Amino acid sequence: MRVLVTGGAGFIGHHLVHRLLEDPAASVRVLDNLQRGRHTFGGTPRVEFVQGDIRDRKAVRAAMGGIDLVYHLAAQSNVLGAGQDLEYSFTTNVAGTFEVLQAAQEGGAGRVIFASSREVYGEAASLPVVESAPLNPKNSYGASKAAGELYCRVFAADGLSVAVLRLANVYGPGDFGRVIPLFLDNAIHGRPLVIYGGDHKLLDFVWIGDVVRALVKVQTASLDGQPVNIGSGEGTTLRDLAQRILRLTGSSAPIECAAHREAETDRFVPDIRLAERLLDYHPAPSLAHLAEVAVVAGGQSR
Repeated sequence: MRVLVTGGAGFIGHHLVHRLLEDPAASVRVLDNLQRGRHTFGGTPRVEFVQGDIRDRKAVRAAMGGIDLVYHLAAQSNVLGAGQDLEYSFTTNVAGTFEVLQAAQEGGAGRVIFASSREVYGEAASLPVVESAPLNPKNSYGASKAAGELYCRVFAADGLSVAVLRLANVYGPGDFGRVIPLFLDNAIHGRPLVIYGGDHKLLDFVWIGDVVRALVKVQTASLDGQPVNIGSGEGTTLRDLAQRILRLTGSSAPIECAAHREAETDRFVPDIRLAERLLDYHPAPSLAHLAEVAVVAGGQSR
């Protein structure tokens, strides 16, 4: 099996590529512009790394040559960053997704697996959020992912096999710039752990290993065109997260609250029953692997 992973040098992509290589019959091509990812595949057997951008039609078509399966992970994946640079967010997450889908269709790829986001729901009316809840993004990142999903529908209606997974807040070693690595770094260095929006902020944190297993499982699963939530199925307040991190690191850094940031969704917990049924998905409890991430973060800080 020949697999293309767009964004394969990023956090999720890096873990996915190494999981795919556990199949001795698989070869992986990574397409990444290294805007956020890091190229660590030098010398890795059965991995071909291509530095390129999904907005570049020629680069995408060249990378798609001979590919059986596509994981489309490449994106501007930072909520605040997407709002600060709307053009990059749109051209990458919407136009880039179109380029990947069109090239996959023209190249005869067997399936495209699209990594969408819980941000497509915005602030849901009730928790947990089921897949049939309306798409109501409150920020440009969520809007771009919702648009990507709609293009997936268009190509699926034209015969391309497409699967969509809506990911909650993924955590694990190798991530940076998001709440868990930021809290860990601040705790280790004695800086305040700042909660934007106060104690009502509630999110679902899902372990990278569970996300990767779901991504692999969806290679052959029949989803009947329905997007599937991937999360732990449990909500954690950011204050609880901060307190756990302080205990794990032995830090006396303060916890502070700051004003709500308008672009951010404050409360989200997914209903994961569909994933359980269609993907035999059974994730670890929320933050069950937080200690592993803290150990890695502590080692990197020395």
